[in-house]
Amino acid sequence: MREKTSKKTPKSMTGGQSLIHCLYNEGVKVIFGLPGVQIYHAIIPILDYPDMQFITTRHEQATTYMADGYARAGGKVGVAMVAPGPGLQNASAGITNAYASSSPVLIVSGQINRDKISKDIGILHEINDQMDIIKPITKWQTRVMDAKNIPAAVQESFLRLRTGRPRPVEIEIPPEVLSEVADSPNYLRAKISRVAINQKSVENGAAIITSSKNPVIWAGGGVHLSEASNELLALAEYLQIPILTTPEGKGSISDQHYLSIGTPQSRSTGNSKDPLRDFFYTRDVILAVGTRFAYANPKPYQQVVQIDIDPKEIGRNHKKTLSILGDARQVLSQLLEAIKTKTKPKQNQKITFDKMRSNRYENPANQVEPLASYVKALRRGMPDDAILVTDMTTIAYYSRTHYQTYNPRSYFTTSYSGNLGSAFPTSLGIKVARPNQAVVSISGDGGFLFNSQELATAIQFDINVVAIVFNDQSYSNVARDMKEIFNNKFLGSELKNPNFMKLADAYGAVGMKAENPDVLKKSLKEAIAMNKTVLIEVPIGQMPSPF
Repeated sequence: MREKTSKKTPKSMTGGQSLIHCLYNEGVKVIFGLPGVQIYHAIIPILDYPDMQFITTRHEQATTYMADGYARAGGKVGVAMVAPGPGLQNASAGITNAYASSSPVLIVSGQINRDKISKDIGILHEINDQMDIIKPITKWQTRVMDAKNIPAAVQESFLRLRTGRPRPVEIEIPPEVLSEVADSPNYLRAKISRVAINQKSVENGAAIITSSKNPVIWAGGGVHLSEASNELLALAEYLQIPILTTPEGKGSISDQHYLSIGTPQSRSTGNSKDPLRDFFYTRDVILAVGTRFAYANPKPYQQVVQIDIDPKEIGRNHKKTLSILGDARQVLSQLLEAIKTKTKPKQNQKITFDKMRSNRYENPANQVEPLASYVKALRRGMPDDAILVTDMTTIAYYSRTHYQTYNPRSYFTTSYSGNLGSAFPTSLGIKVARPNQAVVSISGDGGFLFNSQELATAIQFDINVVAIVFNDQSYSNVARDMKEIFNNKFLGSELKNPNFMKLADAYGAVGMKAENPDVLKKSLKEAIAMNKTVLIEVPIGQMPSPF
């Protein structure tokens, strides 16, 4: 830790100093980045802030994955800093993931010299035009061409990050703008305004819900973003409404609560054998909270009451929808008050829903082995407050529907972006945000090798996560599809992997091997107790479909 110093703000600053000064005043204490010549003047000023940390990754892809994990787990803005051109392009995978996950991530990107932008003359790292690349996966983006304009750009970025639907924003700055001197900013934090809630829509929603015969709640990631878990539970308990969650919404209420009946399969056309799907289609009213509702596939007869901060999402996936625009926590609070004026609390339904939960999690007919045993081993090998991070391996797919989550912001997926290889670097950012909780990532062998070099980052910065690699020496889902769809014709799915125990040792991590679910549970407990960076390899054969 650098020694703290106390000094007055100078009358003038470089653009880079101004940038870091503004970020610091917005509460930024961690920046994930990879140095490059165009951003030197943005990096060195960090040294002037002893309680600000710059975490160097081994690939730009990891900068944004880590910033995304940090943001989603900690409820703060995650910041990534990269060089222009290929640096920003490398980072785009994590930006895409953050965009899909509605994650507040700020990307600070370098640029080429300002007098060379859009000239297409072959300057180092030149892309013509770089902002066109980033626009589809950012909420807002800007290019700063004068040092005096940096504070306004930062302020506008944080305004966009903290209002409405959170999604990544990007600031790009040419190198001479970072090095030139301007007056020191008198920086004021961005003022946040709340979306005004239409009370009439709340009253209409309350009327629909209280008059329904058998409502259900469909909770998405927006519950976590608005920190609305308590309000959601209060409403559900008052009316005894069961709660289904999306993968992003897992933990909206604890899966130990009788009203939490699980996460349905997302791959459904309405003809799924998933018992939760069958149950879902028996409900006449669906209260959708903080979800795009893309995979719900309700029937035409089902009435939806949809709460969302993003007006573009409401009603886009189901015509019979009542819109309530606003922050989920505020809306749920007002909705419950309106409901209380219309009906008394409903009789406790614990016995009914406990039977459903038992059927979901314990009935062998609703389990797929050995996936079920491995997912149970994960849950039983981790503390109740541990955090699980997944991406696109078979076990991860199955965990979305069968892993039980007990707390908000304790289960993370790639959302609809579907980023293979994201779990491990994302888990590092999560651990930085939540250092006192166990963080575990699960990857396949192919996916883990996308970012295995970040073991070095974990060791260097003492980011002690447990990385589990399910190793079947293939891209398992691809191999299974080729086997089933193309009659055992394979191309590109088989892998020749390194020795994962030697790989762990080479980076200075602890390597462990777990040959079955029981050993995995035991190994996981031991690994978490070590408080070190641990790689657990789980050798497996080809897994059955989790769907």
